[in-house]
Amino acid sequence: MKKFTLLLFFLPLGLFSQDDLLKDLESEIVEDKTVIAAFKGLKVVNFETTKLASKKDFYFVVAHRFGSVKNGFDDFFGLDNAVTQLKFIYGFADWLNVGVARSSFQKKYGIHAKYRLLTQEGDGFPVTLVGYHLATINTSLKKDQYANLEFVDRFNYTSQLLISRKFNKSFSLLLAPTFIHENLATRSRNVLADGTTFNYDEDHNQYAIGLGGRYKISTRVSINADYGIHLNRNKNSNFGNPLSVGVDIETGGHVFQMHFTNAQGMFEDGFIIQGQGDWNEGDFFFGFNLSRVF
Repeated sequence: MKKFTLLLFFLPLGLFSQDDLLKDLESEIVEDKTVIAAFKGLKVVNFETTKLASKKDFYFVVAHRFGSVKNGFDDFFGLDNAVTQLKFIYGFADWLNVGVARSSFQKKYGIHAKYRLLTQEGDGFPVTLVGYHLATINTSLKKDQYANLEFVDRFNYTSQLLISRKFNKSFSLLLAPTFIHENLATRSRNVLADGTTFNYDEDHNQYAIGLGGRYKISTRVSINADYGIHLNRNKNSNFGNPLSVGVDIETGGHVFQMHFTNAQGMFEDGFIIQGQGDWNEGDFFFGFNLSRVF
């Protein structure tokens, strides 16, 4: 009888202690409302996305653009005039990436930094914000083209604020306000059939808006597109705004992107302000981006 009385006395105390323990555990659980995977690739097509390499991840990226398909079998739909970019990216932190690259287009080298500022949350901040800065050096410029050419003229600088929102499990959008500074902003344009040219100058400071989107059609496949609007292009320019459409295929450790675009350059100062193709005339380029993470 005494044992039964003691059991009745201590049982409520045990229940209260258990309730307190559960409350303490629940108070330590912080629900992660971070919205992830707005984009599965580091690029939409040409424009950077808000995705970053994770800490200690190493990315090797091969980007390829064939020549224009306009000439058909004459150069096998651009096969003879392809350009390639090789890029290496390292995640120093989950929020910070640094990369280096080399492109055969204008024989350019580039170094960039990409960092996350804010992340979209389910019931909180509505977008993800990422900063992106790029410096390139054009090694193809020659003294016989520009008599007063100096080494510093080879450098261009790009800064972007990448803003993305994932609206649902299938659909994401990107907005990319862009600033580009060119140390050498002189252009040449053919004006006669015999190749006669004249030079004109762009502003050293160029402004653009990038727009991009992704629509997921299966677990591993999505349709991607991006478009750049050059806001202060010289009226004498024969370059156009870049429009690109493609497909992303995710296969394990890498993302394979196939696309069509009217810009052959792959650095921002190439495809945004020097897009030489024209969709209306069938003058565009087939290409792909292949990224492998280690």
